[in-house]
Amino acid sequence: MAFRLIESLGSTEALVELFSDSSILRAMLGFEVALARAESKLGLIPASAAQSIAAAADPAAFDTAQLSRKSLRAGTPTIPLVKRLIEVVRSVNASAAAFVHYGATSQDVSDTALMLLLKQAQSLVEADVVRCEHALRSLSEQHRNSVVLGRTLLQPGPPTTFGLKVAGWFGSVRRGRERLTQAFDEALTIQFGGAVGTLSVLNEKGPILARELAAELGLKCPDAPWHTHRDRLANLMCACGVLTGSFGKIARDISLLMQHEVGEVSEPSVDGRGGSSTMPHKRNPIGCAVTIAAATRVPGLVASYLTAMVQEYERSAGGLQSEWPTVAAVIQATGVAAASIAEIAEGATVDTARMRQNLEGTRGFVFAEKAVTLLTSKLGREKAQQLVETALQKALAENRTFTDLLGEVPEVANILDKAALQRLTVAEEYLGSAEFFRKEMLRDAPISNKS
Repeated sequence: MAFRLIESLGSTEALVELFSDSSILRAMLGFEVALARAESKLGLIPASAAQSIAAAADPAAFDTAQLSRKSLRAGTPTIPLVKRLIEVVRSVNASAAAFVHYGATSQDVSDTALMLLLKQAQSLVEADVVRCEHALRSLSEQHRNSVVLGRTLLQPGPPTTFGLKVAGWFGSVRRGRERLTQAFDEALTIQFGGAVGTLSVLNEKGPILARELAAELGLKCPDAPWHTHRDRLANLMCACGVLTGSFGKIARDISLLMQHEVGEVSEPSVDGRGGSSTMPHKRNPIGCAVTIAAATRVPGLVASYLTAMVQEYERSAGGLQSEWPTVAAVIQATGVAAASIAEIAEGATVDTARMRQNLEGTRGFVFAEKAVTLLTSKLGREKAQQLVETALQKALAENRTFTDLLGEVPEVANILDKAALQRLTVAEEYLGSAEFFRKEMLRDAPISNKS
């Protein structure tokens, strides 16, 4: 299935296909086939009926456009799908038609089909998250000694290392991936409860059949049907929201570092990427833009899902019907953010010379904190702070370096000689525990090879 233009910036191609009409149809029919097979194994329906249902569940026999139109009247796509499946089964085995959808209700089909789609989505999304982790770990190691300005409230601060900055990105992605995996694993359960969650048609064989059905589909069997208990899915949506937010933070940082005035990091440049329709010189942060757009959309989508959790009694009116588009949009946004950041991290250009230039461009102002610390032991903090602030103001007014002005202050000259003043602005001597923290974030952080 080709990208629709309206989806072109909101998903990966694989996730567009996953939530396509044909894919959803296969998942729903897959439930019906698995149900018939499980029931046949337990002697609840004839083996010939299960075979006929499996043979009839050919997606080519179903018109998805017609199913969509009928779904709007039925309130669920399951009802027209089951009616059509019965018609097809009856045409080849009249007696088998009575066993189509036996013991199930419409929500069992739609919820379990969604689980089957999410199971496939997990491998797609997590593969790109793992790519991202590998690339960020490598980038952090490569730039463990690359000194860069720390920035607070968008203004220059004392130095840090680019390796530590990237390790921070890595840590948030790793934690997000762990939460996502746990949420997927908890959520991927079958839905099978019949009309009101008791499987009354099946008598005492309901729980046994549920376990057999779960095995057929490769999903977990929950402790009980969960028709109006959406907490597992809500947890998955929230995990997607947090992870996409982490990707958005990385994209925001990189897009700012790409500004001409900063120029420290750039996205990979390939044909057709980052250009402008009117300005040939442009190299736009396209991967960052797509990621930030995803991170902008997802919080509202997650909120919509959380709102839909308030579902009445055993089966709801409205809450369930709101979920499919929301879930698909959240998963697709998370996927495109993961893929975009992975691509950026794998091919990012880092300009360490520009980092050093920007650091030196502060004329030593960012080492004022260090100067106060060195002077405090002799002058007291209040006096040290006052002298440093006076030197900063004069250096700014006269467009001179901070250390030159500081060395002209008699009280300071008596404490810090020329060599000490020169060392004051050596960034490598004012990195504190940067490397320790960087290693800590990368240590004990195994990256899964799951794909």
